Amino acid sequence: MTTSHTARIQRRPALECAPWPADTLPLLQRLYTARGVTDPAQAQPKLAQLHAPELMGGMQAAVDLLANAITHNERILVVGDFDCDGATACAVGVRGLRLLGARDVVHAVPNRMLHGYGLSPSLVAELAALQPGLLVTVDHGIACHAGVTAAKALGWKVLITDHHLPGEHLPPADALVDPNLQGDAFPSKALAGVGVILYVLMALRRHLREQGAFASTPEPDLLTLLDLVAVGTVADLVALDANNRALVSAGLRRLRAGQGCVGLQALIEASGRDAKRLSATDIGFALGPRLNAAGRLEDMALGIELLLTEDRAQAREIAQTLEQINAERRAVQQLMTDDAELAVSRAVLIAEGERPIAACLFDAEWHPGVVGLVASKMKDRLHRPVIAFAPSEPGSDSLRGSARSIAGFHIRDALALVNAAHPGLIDKFGGHAMAAGLSLAQANLAAFEQAFLAVVQVQMDPASLQQLLMSDGELGADELDFRHAEALRLAGPWGQGFPEPLFDGHFQVARWQVLKEKHLKLSLRVPGRAEPLNAIHFSGWTGNAPANQVHIAYRLVSDDYRGGGAIQLIIEHCADA
Repeated sequence: MTTSHTARIQRRPALECAPWPADTLPLLQRLYTARGVTDPAQAQPKLAQLHAPELMGGMQAAVDLLANAITHNERILVVGDFDCDGATACAVGVRGLRLLGARDVVHAVPNRMLHGYGLSPSLVAELAALQPGLLVTVDHGIACHAGVTAAKALGWKVLITDHHLPGEHLPPADALVDPNLQGDAFPSKALAGVGVILYVLMALRRHLREQGAFASTPEPDLLTLLDLVAVGTVADLVALDANNRALVSAGLRRLRAGQGCVGLQALIEASGRDAKRLSATDIGFALGPRLNAAGRLEDMALGIELLLTEDRAQAREIAQTLEQINAERRAVQQLMTDDAELAVSRAVLIAEGERPIAACLFDAEWHPGVVGLVASKMKDRLHRPVIAFAPSEPGSDSLRGSARSIAGFHIRDALALVNAAHPGLIDKFGGHAMAAGLSLAQANLAAFEQAFLAVVQVQMDPASLQQLLMSDGELGADELDFRHAEALRLAGPWGQGFPEPLFDGHFQVARWQVLKEKHLKLSLRVPGRAEPLNAIHFSGWTGNAPANQVHIAYRLVSDDYRGGGAIQLIIEHCADA
């Protein structure tokens, strides 16, 4: 396509730090210090360093509701969400409450096509026959005013556990736990929804312990839930601050040791990953998408069933079904992305090669469950904020939009500015700095696009419009080996806010070929290394042969396809040297 853009490579500065343990690779020392970790104890935080649950606002009210429900054997209804964070949070809530003595715990999840996002009045009406005493939301609820009101009208108590940014007014719940509520003292604002419900369970266990509930029985081990917490946290792309890294690291250790729930073990097997070498990147690119596929194209109830089952045969069967759904998702996504690329290419052509400052994309044939992936792909291609819209259901006049942004531009705040300037234009919206969702009438799409672009023009820092790749510098010939590639895979965990290592350097091109008409495969020579390096630039074929000398930004990874200690470079950016 004609919308490729150049990026600027900037190397991270090295920082001074305390002495590291003698067995720490110098490369890892360099990477951690470049990410602001100057104390070796903070490089891979332990669970003992977690922030205390009582620091989070609303926690005591939440614990009182749950303890009362357990004492009086009330039915507790856990309502999840249709993404990976919502599914894992639902599984953690159900499993954790049962561990802590709740005898009547049921769960539900909205269907994207039938109910829309979160706790809606239509979902509450559908769940009325369950007659719970207490409804607990996980990974949503802070913006579900109508749904909470409907639940309260039925006489239910409502506990909201969420991590999304609140609006101007809060719903009328009996208790709200969300670290992003205004004035909340919890130090880590980056908890995913699955992390919030884990913290509620930790506080509940402490309360029950103080009440003598475990005087004659072993105390429930909530560590068994950390595999689910790791998957939901990584998949939701929340910042991996020290608190989240402690949670994810512990969860990864359980998964690598084969101690994950049978559903996740089956999902790892179906995805072709090696559990013993599982990384946060594997969660982000293999496990998360397979779980998310259920909520995008089918019903996330299937994904939650996988995470709750104790039957290995059933887990394998569900995992294979998710594998098939994910393959269908990939095909749908490719068709939609091709449509989006064509539309953007036309816009760039009309603008004489200039990329728009932002893009709003819509097609009446698109699937609402996949627009977020399309927005993300086009955001990466354009390095611009992108919102992709689809009908909420076939033939509907209501649209669902998914927004993705670039560093330096807060997309949820931009939607709030549009909403403030044009009341009624957006039906509802919510989200984070880098990702958001919204719904509006199709008749309002043109007016919304105009209003949104106007906000972007005012709020966008021009410096943010050129992509900046932060590099960890060059690797020596002695670091370009399997030992260092494996150390990078198992270190971290890397992710949002604690970026996966990216290196840059100049290489001589020995050979090149094009794969599948779009991927560029290179064989690169390095001074001091006898054998050339294999490198691949996915979607990197521009129609022109690479120069003899190239400057690339790349990731060093183990070549799982070739095996035997092989490595390869995954090219993120390539330019003539």
